[in-house]
Amino acid sequence: MLLRHSPLTANDLRQCLRIATGATLGFTLCKIFGWSNGVFFTVTPMLLLGLVPVMNGHAMRQLLASSVMAGLEVGLIAGLFGGHPGLMTPIVFLLFLYRFAAMSRGSLFLFGANGVISLSIMLHFASYPNTDLNDLIFSNLWATTLSVGIAYLMMAIWPDVEPRAVYKPSPKAPHRMRHEALLGASIATVSFLVFQIFDLRDSMSAQATTLLLLFPMHWNGALDYARKRAIGTLLGVSFGILVQLFLYDWSGLLILVVPLLWIGLMLFSQAHVREANGSGVGFGAMTTLGILFGQYLTPGNDLIFSAFYRVSSIFVAIVGTLLLCYLIHRLLNRFEATRFGY
Repeated sequence: MLLRHSPLTANDLRQCLRIATGATLGFTLCKIFGWSNGVFFTVTPMLLLGLVPVMNGHAMRQLLASSVMAGLEVGLIAGLFGGHPGLMTPIVFLLFLYRFAAMSRGSLFLFGANGVISLSIMLHFASYPNTDLNDLIFSNLWATTLSVGIAYLMMAIWPDVEPRAVYKPSPKAPHRMRHEALLGASIATVSFLVFQIFDLRDSMSAQATTLLLLFPMHWNGALDYARKRAIGTLLGVSFGILVQLFLYDWSGLLILVVPLLWIGLMLFSQAHVREANGSGVGFGAMTTLGILFGQYLTPGNDLIFSAFYRVSSIFVAIVGTLLLCYLIHRLLNRFEATRFGY
């Protein structure tokens, strides 16, 4: 079964309210002030409030550090090696490698996860000559800072009613951590190269999918998440199409779009909280909806075409990523130093 059928606890309901309201607030502020790269302002609060049930100083430092590091690295790499893909590729691999190593340790998972997504997306868009690199980096940094503020605001409005159990990551053998770091860095680098070679500028959902599939950090987890991600994508896209059909020519009216986005995020956040396993159907649906609204819902833009394109590109990304994940998993398991199992 995809979801557990136990009712939402008081803490669960409050987390759903924090996720839906926080992501909607980020989207609304972005549209009101006309900030570019709206996906950062919609998805980043969702990522933070969805993966961190209770906001704390450790999570805040991880998120801000990952954004600053990604901005500095993108600025240096795009400026020095933007026209030299041969030199750029091994550097990109090393940057992904230390992030996946941080994720594998557990205590720095948020630093690595947010850094992987930010770095991949910004490096990809920075390669296009018409991209304002400073605006791209600043948008990501400002969205991260704003998301931290939104997360604390949501915690103040809807605090937990009872203490949560403190999560402590289980220790891993060194060879397993090497396996997870090399697997993630290899696939993330290949994903970056594919999106560069085929000039896939409008496939941000597919690009994010190739990275989110790696969050379980192993082959079996990626296989299980792929099914959930596919279902979540269909749910998110279906809701986006319904909103477009309902609004029709009024999709540019923010006063109508905002409550519909909140309703969709509230529905999907309940699925996410019920799953209680990090990334699943609910999380996939939320991120898909956040990308559709944050990046593609603009006056004069056809959200329905964007939605169908998202579905097809995500399914291709899932199949390609799983195939590559299986091959690299088998290769790494041939060596004792990088074997996954104990």
